[in-house]
Amino acid sequence: MGFSSSLLQASFVAASLFASFVSADLISDLTGQHSFSVVVPGGAGYANASQAFNLRYTFHPTAITFPSTPSDVSTILSLASKYNHQAVARSGGHSYIANGLGGKDGVLIVDLRNFNAITVDSKTNVASIGTGNRLGNVALGLNAKGRALPHGTCPYVGIGGHSGHGGYGFTSRKWGLTLDTIVALDVVLANGTIVTASQSNYPDLFWALRGSSSSFGIVTTVHANTFAAPSSATVFEYNWDLSASQAAAATAAFQSFVVSSSLPQEFGAELVLGAGSKKGRVSFGLTGGWYAPANQLAAVLAPYLKAVGVKPQSQTVTPGTYIESVGILGGLTGNRLNTSVAPDGHDTFYAKSLMTPEAQPMSAKSLQAFYDYLGSTGFSADSSWFVEIELYGGFNSAINNVPFDSTSFGKRNAMFTIQFYTSAPNNVPPFPQDGFSLLDGMVNSIVDNNPSNWDYGAYLNYIDDRLQNWQNLYYGSHYPKLEALKKQYDPEDVFKFPLSVEEK
Repeated sequence: MGFSSSLLQASFVAASLFASFVSADLISDLTGQHSFSVVVPGGAGYANASQAFNLRYTFHPTAITFPSTPSDVSTILSLASKYNHQAVARSGGHSYIANGLGGKDGVLIVDLRNFNAITVDSKTNVASIGTGNRLGNVALGLNAKGRALPHGTCPYVGIGGHSGHGGYGFTSRKWGLTLDTIVALDVVLANGTIVTASQSNYPDLFWALRGSSSSFGIVTTVHANTFAAPSSATVFEYNWDLSASQAAAATAAFQSFVVSSSLPQEFGAELVLGAGSKKGRVSFGLTGGWYAPANQLAAVLAPYLKAVGVKPQSQTVTPGTYIESVGILGGLTGNRLNTSVAPDGHDTFYAKSLMTPEAQPMSAKSLQAFYDYLGSTGFSADSSWFVEIELYGGFNSAINNVPFDSTSFGKRNAMFTIQFYTSAPNNVPPFPQDGFSLLDGMVNSIVDNNPSNWDYGAYLNYIDDRLQNWQNLYYGSHYPKLEALKKQYDPEDVFKFPLSVEEK
């Protein structure tokens, strides 16, 4: 035993020394005569540049590079390939599990913040958006041209990762996911090759990049169809304090409401849940955007409000311009959408997701079990939490109207994507261990009380590194094709991180 142990220790030491030599040589080459800047451990700015948005994670990258051109990215990836070193792109850095830092120690980071151009072709209305842009700046840049895209609400999320794995927002029932608008992508492959992928050029790569982007390359520019910014946009918010049974009934009524043939695509909404006023009760909200004349909203909402049968404790209906609605739904106003005005924040959290099938709505049994859990375990939880039941489907949803096999996105049959989110006290470490079991219990209360063959999934932009069977839940039947393409486009597995596509 002693001899074997000594050999094992010697092998570990040798491997560590080899890795340190490789990293030293890589850093030496990176910090040579190049046009991009590099931050390395111990250097000025490294501590700040290597800090994750989710403070539950602390990683130490080999180096953080700041390229400004595709050629710079090519040089960086060529060096990573030369030294058999893993690399990852960072757009906004909001990956829930810090994959923008590689999801582990020792990864080479390609920070895309300098890719911040936004242009719109006046003839085609195709926008070319650098992947260093945050969603707030994208909204402002496009709005200045009278245009818009479907995208999420948080202004500080980076467009690169957001568009590469989905991209849901309140306009998505009318316009689709962000990735559905993409017509071409400028991308640098693992070996440093620069290509533009589209339906006519590298079509299989283009398919993979729209749903699993970060596993296949570093996208520097997204070329996307845009839409005329709506002439009117109304933000609405209704809030109730309901018993568990009332909340279950209100959610069942919402499931029925959204499949009604009278529901316009211009209606986008989510149910927002939190701890109620006392044990056994739940804070229940309806929030969303209406992208048609403001005076038509009341008639659209009336059937659902009647079905709830309980008067809201509060309600706010705010008509205005489209860009004003983006600010309100993002929790900001005015120039605050310009993310260069104020620094990004941080949180210490854990999140899970669940995509529920439209053909098999959540059963009455599962809804009651879920709200009973929120009203009891959720009410007494040590960590703060919320749940958002986001409307993907419903009558004539643009998300589900997209043919399933046209992109690698894994679910085109969802009624809802549910996000379950809990933060540490005061949003700072340490994260309480019972926060994991709190969310596990929420998800299990739904899944365990629906049929055993329930066709549910999960949403990759709410990535969860504790998720079992993630290949199927995120990608479904598309995963085997992604495995084969991974071997073709990244045979050395340069783009490897927690839950990256694996080679077949």
